[in-house]
Amino acid sequence: MKNFFSNLKGDAFGGITAGIVALPLALAFGVSSGLGPSAGLYGAIFLSFFAAFFGGTNTQISGPTAPMTAVSMVVIAGIIAANDGDVSKALPSILTVFLLAGLFQIGLGLIGLGKYIRYIPYPVVSGFMTAIGLIILLTQVLPSIGYYPKEDVEYVSTFKAQAEEVILENILKEEAGEGILVLENFKETISRAQQIGSDDILKESQTLAAKETSGALGAIKAFPRAIQNINWLELILALGTIFIIFGFKRITTKIPSTLVALIVMSGIAVGFGLDYKTIQEIPSGIPQINLEIFSEFSITSITPYIFTALTLALLGAIDSLLTSVVADNMTKTKHKPNNELVGQGIGNSIAALFGGLPGAGATIRTVVNINAGGKTKLSGMIAGVMLLIIMLGLGPVASKIPAAVLAGILITVGIGVMDYKGLKAIPSLPRDIKVGPFKLSSEVLVMIVVLLLSTFWNLVYAVGIGLVIASLMFMKKIGDLTAERSDVKSLKEEAWEDELSFPQELKEHVFIKHIKGPLFFGSTSDFQALSLQIPDTAKIVIMRLGRMQYMDQSGLYAMEDMLLDLKKKNIEVLFVNLLAQPRYMMERIDIIPDFIPKEHIFKSFKACAKWIKLNIKEV
Repeated sequence: MKNFFSNLKGDAFGGITAGIVALPLALAFGVSSGLGPSAGLYGAIFLSFFAAFFGGTNTQISGPTAPMTAVSMVVIAGIIAANDGDVSKALPSILTVFLLAGLFQIGLGLIGLGKYIRYIPYPVVSGFMTAIGLIILLTQVLPSIGYYPKEDVEYVSTFKAQAEEVILENILKEEAGEGILVLENFKETISRAQQIGSDDILKESQTLAAKETSGALGAIKAFPRAIQNINWLELILALGTIFIIFGFKRITTKIPSTLVALIVMSGIAVGFGLDYKTIQEIPSGIPQINLEIFSEFSITSITPYIFTALTLALLGAIDSLLTSVVADNMTKTKHKPNNELVGQGIGNSIAALFGGLPGAGATIRTVVNINAGGKTKLSGMIAGVMLLIIMLGLGPVASKIPAAVLAGILITVGIGVMDYKGLKAIPSLPRDIKVGPFKLSSEVLVMIVVLLLSTFWNLVYAVGIGLVIASLMFMKKIGDLTAERSDVKSLKEEAWEDELSFPQELKEHVFIKHIKGPLFFGSTSDFQALSLQIPDTAKIVIMRLGRMQYMDQSGLYAMEDMLLDLKKKNIEVLFVNLLAQPRYMMERIDIIPDFIPKEHIFKSFKACAKWIKLNIKEV
């Protein structure tokens, strides 16, 4: 506890500064997620406080981040669409996913997986981060020019027929669930259908319009229409925000440029009484636990969301631990990865209970905290308290912030989050694979696949596919390299020193093979061809295995197949200097003694040659 307050002044200044920096980002991430600015604030408040208190990185500032918000945005949009576009109806399921993600993070930390997160391939992370930037940029283009598909009456009206079909389908589903969909009660269906009003159809049409234009691909589809309906005031507010954020950094970095842009542009909009679109109202009271989440928490209800929650948990773990490394480099300390995951999990779980967005360690906010004097966990906790005080005191004021200003802030976040280092390296990386007539770098291929799938399909699946492709390519590279050193395919090879005295008259009947290196999946194809390389005159094959330190299951079955082929040809096989691990593997499936009797296993080539001289006449 003494160390906890050892840097009170520095931690207070660092925490307050980081909290102020976090404010505009928390609001922006909340709005872009679809749950409103309060969700971003709640996530920043609870995650910052509890992740700092329970975590393993003293100077880390946590809260909603661009990657976590981008994935959350997809989750939220999908669940809302499945609940007839009703956010309040979908909210318990959404928060259940966030709570699960937090619990998964706690589990990952408790079982000690924190130290393995660093093995995720860089091309996967690079492609994902660049995709996050593109998604943010594309999805914020529409609000930055003041175009909202749900408010475009002409566009919404094009979904009227589809909306009527969806409403009727929902009625039929409800009746099927109630068990009243029978011929004699078909009047009930007609009665319910007649109760559908124009407001119901309009609401469903707006939901369909929003769904059609959601995500990066939806934004691209809506762009031609948006260009025809530009709100020039909203565009000027967004451009002004972007200009201040990038321009003010050239003057000084001591004052957060995002905060300056937020205050200046909001002040202009309010001060001049401009007619602009504001963000949703921010509650000014103490956050309340959303008890409805517990009504959704059952095995059957959470099963569809397990994979999504696990992806969020892993993404948050990667994001946080990368920031922890940055903090270590700046403070010359060493974080505790498993403790950090537990802290992030507790923070995300508590934030979910209060309706907050999930998040992770935030690099910029952490750097700001360290530069302002933060050194202990107290700084992160103070940042959370600072945000709570701002929300309680300035909630009504913050509700007047223009939506276009937050869109401008997010556009700068999207530009900043992309991995330019990885993009610049594309031309210089070695082109080690051939795809059709083209030669490509395997690293670049993985990055592009993850980038395109994340941007235009599904963030969750894209990362999984990227990991699989990267792993397969890695295994192939290691297999090729090891196979080169293993030397299981060469027929003509130099005799070893102890073989020089082997009787010349026996050489045409005895084939000697040296296995130099592990026999595993990368070298099995060459090994399987060994039986075809053996001369027809050979009656005995000597396999010198003293340098075959390891054999995997693929190698084991390749050995079994080769021995079976040789047995069919009446060729006897002798092992020399068989090591412990390969012998154990072969004994498990009875290669020894079924194919290779124990008397055919020799400790030295000299003992093997002596046995051949005594038995060659019998062969």
